[in-house]
Formats: sequence, structure tokens, C-alpha cells
Amino acid sequence: MQAIDTSTPIGFIGLGVMGSSMASRLQEAGYGLRVHTRTASKAASLLERGAMWSPGVAAVAAESRAIVTMLGFPEEVEAVYFGPGGVMESARPGSILIDMTTTRPALSRRIHAEARQRGLQALDAPVSGGDVGAREGKLSIMVGGDPEAFEAAQALFRVMGSRYVLQGGAGSGQRVKLCNQIAGFGSTLGTCEALSFAVRAGLDPVKVLESIGAGAASSWALTNLAPRVIRGDFAPGFFVRHFLKDIKLALEEGEAMGAFTPGLALAKELYASLERMGMGDKGTQALYLLLSGAGSPIAPAP
Repeated sequence: MQAIDTSTPIGFIGLGVMGSSMASRLQEAGYGLRVHTRTASKAASLLERGAMWSPGVAAVAAESRAIVTMLGFPEEVEAVYFGPGGVMESARPGSILIDMTTTRPALSRRIHAEARQRGLQALDAPVSGGDVGAREGKLSIMVGGDPEAFEAAQALFRVMGSRYVLQGGAGSGQRVKLCNQIAGFGSTLGTCEALSFAVRAGLDPVKVLESIGAGAASSWALTNLAPRVIRGDFAPGFFVRHFLKDIKLALEEGEAMGAFTPGLALAKELYASLERMGMGDKGTQALYLLLSGAGSPIAPAP
């Protein structure tokens, strides 16, 4: 399969917090983009720099040889790929489909199987690294699919990520991303709980972070999320509602395999509580607000 280079027309569908930065990285690397997203205003900066707007999914797929999707929920992925005028019926034979959404492994396998029947290649390639990783091209990309498609797509992955690993066949990338979310919940919970504890103890959270961030407790969440909590910044690098979706997917997959995942049950309970509190559009670090009972930036409890 021919490698994707900057002469390859790239379609990009989904320009949210992550997708807009990922598409911008590709554009800066010299790729010509055809873009589509539900909220057209989110494409404005890309269009100003030369990206072409496509009025729908069908136009993106028909005009591109590599189609990247970065959506929110499995239902959106299913609609974009299999709905009327979707990617499957509109993509040209020989095209490569790269879904970077976190979705059901079974759906990724379905996309891969249908793509093969239509003379297409498909990869599931969910990512980790949050908004900062997307902006800086330092995402970890977890890939499932055929080796030849992975080889062809490496140039794209190299622009968007600092690490990209073929994990196995279709759906494997999704399963690894669910492993990532299980581990990520543990470190986010530990970070938010530690900060809440520190504040209640009357400690200076900045000094606490300086000490524990240099020891065995160090983690991505401690490095990246704790400073945001301390600043009272609960804007989304990754939405609570999307994380809750991932937790539910991991629970669903774990139950089907007979895996024992008590941490996931706790994660679902805590993040569902945040969503019921109207915090679904905040970042995952908003867990601090639930644990501390605070509704404002970090401050000693009364």
C-alpha cells in the first residue's frame, strides 16, 4: 500500500478539543485538508490557513484518500461510517480510514471488516495525551489493524504523536486505550484526592506538588492536571462526559471478558455524579470539586 505523504488529500471529520489541534498539526506539516464538523465555526482557523470545507461526510470521503475521524461517541462513529452518505459508501477504493475516536472494539472490528469488503483499509487509532499532547504533537497513538495500513499511515501518526504502536488486529487499539483509561482514572483520582487532603490539612498545595511530584507518586495527572486544579482551571483537556463514556465502554468490555475491575465501578460512580451535577463539559480534573465539596478554585476547607 502506498505511503501517505503530503501530496495525499486528507479528510478530517470532527474538530473538537482534540480534533482541531490534530488537524492543525497535519496542516502545519504541509498536508492539504478537506474538513467537516457539525459546528462549522470550529473549522474557521483551519479554513483561514487553506483547508477546504466539505459540506458533509460523503464529500470528505469522496475527495480524500486518507480519512481521519475524531468524534465523541460510538453512535457518532457508527453514523459517520455506516449511515446514508457515510464514509463506507462514499470512500474511493484504495483509501485508508483512520478512526481516532475512543469507541467500542467491536465497532472497530466491524469497520475493518466492511472496509476490506469494499477495497478499503481501516485502522482504529485512539489517542492519549489530552489537549496539550494534541497541540504539541505528543500524543500516544494506540493502533489496531493490518501492518501494511499501519506502515502507510505512519507519516500521519508521526505528525500527531510522539509514540505510535501497532498493538494487533482490528479493535486492539481500542482495547489498549481502555487500559489507558483504567490506569488514568487511578492517577487522576489519586491526584485530586491528594490535593483535597492537602488543603484540608492546611498545607500549601503548590509546595505539596513540588515534593510529591518528584517522588514515587509522580504521574501524568500529577504533572499536568494538579497545576490546573491549583489554578482553579477546570476547563476540559478531556471532557468529563467523554471520560464517563470511556469508563462505560471499559466496563462493558471487561464484563464480556470476565475481568475484575473494581476501580472502574468506582470511576463510573464518581464521574456519573459529576455529570449529574452539571459538570459534564468540565475537564476530568473536576473530580477535585466532587471530592473536596468545593464549587470554586482550590482553597482551605472551612
